[in-house]
Amino acid sequence: MPSLPGFADISMAWPLWLLAWPLPWLLRAAWRPAPVDAPALVVPYGADIARIAQAPARRWRGGGAGVLAWIAWTLLCVAAARPQSLGAPVSPPQAGRELLLALDLSGSMSEVDMVLGGRPVDRLTAAKAVLADFLERRRGDRVGLVVFGQRAYALAPQTADLDTVREQLADSVAGLAGQETAIGDAIGLSVKRLSAQPRGQRVVVLLTDGVNTAGLLDPAAAARLARDAGVRVHAIAFGGEGGLSLFGMRLPMPGGADPIDEDALREVARTTGGRFFRARDVESLAGIYAELDAIEPVARPGRAVRPVIERYPWPLGAAMAFALLATWRRRA
Repeated sequence: MPSLPGFADISMAWPLWLLAWPLPWLLRAAWRPAPVDAPALVVPYGADIARIAQAPARRWRGGGAGVLAWIAWTLLCVAAARPQSLGAPVSPPQAGRELLLALDLSGSMSEVDMVLGGRPVDRLTAAKAVLADFLERRRGDRVGLVVFGQRAYALAPQTADLDTVREQLADSVAGLAGQETAIGDAIGLSVKRLSAQPRGQRVVVLLTDGVNTAGLLDPAAAARLARDAGVRVHAIAFGGEGGLSLFGMRLPMPGGADPIDEDALREVARTTGGRFFRARDVESLAGIYAELDAIEPVARPGRAVRPVIERYPWPLGAAMAFALLATWRRRA
């Protein structure tokens, strides 16, 4: 795109429109009606039209309505040529990972054996707090949310709108998907959701506090399915020893949760090429997600580009202003 003289940062997208600038002069010079004794056709406002067409030359030379009209026309030609400039450099993110969070919502996640902000909370509340912070650092990835209990459900599809995923996460409650735990089905559904995406950086972060007690798919079979689909599963076993802590002593709760099947989760991670983690409190869970940030880093910024900024509204607005002023001067 050619640059305007004296304006190194401004260029014209359609510079040929500048060739239209002398067009009114050429038309005025070519169209000179022959004088007649009497008008062949009488029309309303004929005298005004004749006065404008045969305006004295001084109106074009003395800064009157004609000069203002020519300024308006000049600015209009400049606006039609679409002046543009380059904005500040920006670095768009590269294509990020297709990441799915698989969160256990079985009844055992309501057990109060965590401490958050100095007060006891249930496991799900603690997990949601850590996950929300994890999502804040995943800018550049497309993240989805799968929840599971007795069955597995896709709560949020993969999206770059992480605020929506965070809202869905905040609204989830323990027992929403049933009281039991279908770990294998959760992995299988995650693989299915990721299979529609380009093969490459497909990652599942699975968080559970129990053992596989429901569902149609065994965790080991689901892990093989994930491996064949190129999906890497990071498994997090989350939960304390159960019950409340009083003066440093653990008080068991009736009907406590089943012990976590760490061996099965470790095998799932090994089969898919992921990592296995054990978190017994909020601090260790936060450390695990920080480690996942290092294992699965977010997309680095791409090559910096300078966006094109349209500048035609300025000459267009000025042209309209001069046209209105010329009309006012002509009527004055």
